[in-house]
Amino acid sequence: MLEVARSRAPGVRFKQASAESLPFKDGWFERATMWLVVHLLDRPRAFAELRRVLAPGGRLAIASFDPSYFGVFWLRAFFPSMEEIDRARFPTREDLEAELPAAGFEARPSFTRLSQQATISRERALERIRGRHIATFDLISDEEYETGLARAERELQVDVEYRQEWLIAVAKAG
Repeated sequence: MLEVARSRAPGVRFKQASAESLPFKDGWFERATMWLVVHLLDRPRAFAELRRVLAPGGRLAIASFDPSYFGVFWLRAFFPSMEEIDRARFPTREDLEAELPAAGFEARPSFTRLSQQATISRERALERIRGRHIATFDLISDEEYETGLARAERELQVDVEYRQEWLIAVAKAG
């Protein structure tokens, strides 16, 4: 990922670090963003660390899937356990409302829900499945993966139309 970022933004310095232990001074940043990552972290530790590196009044923006997404996720038809797995991993609005203030952010983060329509070709969809493009594939059984892949190879349409439901949270450092 760092190599991709460096190729897209020549001249910009990037650092690799754990979100739970950032190598930056207190109050160093005005803004921080997290996109599709909070479900992979120890959120209380990561949020506390982000609060530490944000200046007073700084903002943290988090983009994650809204829990309503898991019931309509296009892969769910082929890999049914993904819904339950992802519902357990991804935070809800209520989770973030509790966790962000506990980490030192102001008491009321703001929230926005965003819905997007998208289309992916059958070839691209199968390429993603075969490449196990999301971490949830690592959490389903090999049997479910093989069964779901075979079913997708038989049943996917030429174009796969789907929607994504996003939950956007913005928290202000106190």
